[in-house]
Amino acid sequence: MTEEELLSTLFALFPQAEKVTSGGTTFWFAAGDRRQMMPFLTLVTDDEHDAASNLRRPGVYRLNVGLSADEYRGRFGPPPPALGNGQTAVPGHDPAALDVLMPHPVYAALHWACVLNPSPATLARLTPLLQAAYDRASRRVRSGT
Repeated sequence: MTEEELLSTLFALFPQAEKVTSGGTTFWFAAGDRRQMMPFLTLVTDDEHDAASNLRRPGVYRLNVGLSADEYRGRFGPPPPALGNGQTAVPGHDPAALDVLMPHPVYAALHWACVLNPSPATLARLTPLLQAAYDRASRRVRSGT
């Protein structure tokens, strides 16, 4: 699945979401949530904030999604500790592997997961997680928290 195909799919899945592109990142916010600067989903195409995924490889991008604590623990166990300076140790995961859902190389401590270059089959399996992330963000906006 190319980056353009994924973007098209995500735009169709979340037409009501606000999208902002800055540098090599597209951020998806629940409508009205930009003031809190808490996206529920991002698509990153460069190594500006971390190099662990090696996104400078031709055609490689990373889809990131915020999970609930229970979703994260159910897939990966307890989150690793934040080590400071935006670093997280995530043993047992290759942050440069393609088409594998894994803890985010920097934001795993905040229950974020990612996948590099998801295939259509992987994206289909992830769609419930993406929808749940959007639903949580929408509830947060509605409740004002």
